[in-house]
Amino acid sequence: MSTSVLRTADAWWVRTSSGAARVDTSATTTAELLRERSAIADAAAATDTVPIASLALVSPVTAPCRVVAQLTNYVSHVKDTGGNPETVPLTFFRKSSGSISGPYDQVVRPAHVRLLDYEVEIGLVIGRQIGVDSDIADDALADYVAGLVVTNDVSARDVQLPQTQFYEAKSYPTFTPVGPELVLLDVDELKRFTDLRLNLWVNGELRQDRTAADMIYPPLAALRALARFQRLDPGDVLLTGTPVGTALSAPPKPVQFLGSLLPPALKWKIFFSGQAKNLKYLQDGDVIEAAVATDGGAIDLGIQRTPVRWTR
Repeated sequence: MSTSVLRTADAWWVRTSSGAARVDTSATTTAELLRERSAIADAAAATDTVPIASLALVSPVTAPCRVVAQLTNYVSHVKDTGGNPETVPLTFFRKSSGSISGPYDQVVRPAHVRLLDYEVEIGLVIGRQIGVDSDIADDALADYVAGLVVTNDVSARDVQLPQTQFYEAKSYPTFTPVGPELVLLDVDELKRFTDLRLNLWVNGELRQDRTAADMIYPPLAALRALARFQRLDPGDVLLTGTPVGTALSAPPKPVQFLGSLLPPALKWKIFFSGQAKNLKYLQDGDVIEAAVATDGGAIDLGIQRTPVRWTR
């Protein structure tokens, strides 16, 4: 049975049927907390609770940590960006853990960014060290994945695309909202991973709506690939990709061909001039809501609600 862990600035909590019970722990990091499963279990059985609405929740994933992300990992998203899902490789990029923010914090657009985008994703929180060359058995996913979180891979598209690398464009402060809950799952619940539905709304308008069955490379394949070169430790997080519905969409094939004939500076100038007219990019005062749950709510990672603020 899943256990939902919450975090405030000074404490850890467990969601119960009557509210939130405080975990009796001195842990200050996610990694330290994950070593205290008995304290988490005790809190889950506690009757002394407070209303969850009274808690000022912060990210249940603490920084510093490794934040790794999968690139174009949903069939619908690959098609929308002009790719072929049958040939897309399993690739990764890194984000700074300084980009992690809370589930209700503002997403702050730096003054030089013009095209601010969103990507709801399922985050895998690592529970056991994965060393380079680790052999992860077919039935061992629950040994390495402690739980799941809602994440939003916020992206500065006008920085990302011309640079042809993602680190800066996805690592500004507040560009990785996480939470509100770290949901610890057992073996059978992890088997329902593909039943999880990812939803994202902007100002109440549904923008993204797909289940993880749309995913190309599932968690086991991703962790095995990472283990060839990347060590992961408890408390690290892997973002597993986003489905169709982001503001950025590939131009038609003929336009892409014509663009390939232009000098890079002119190509990007024309492209971004067109993108500036796309009202789906995040605007000052917009409110993003992101949620991940199975239909029916048997597994529910909660809902983020993050307002957007532009710096001038």
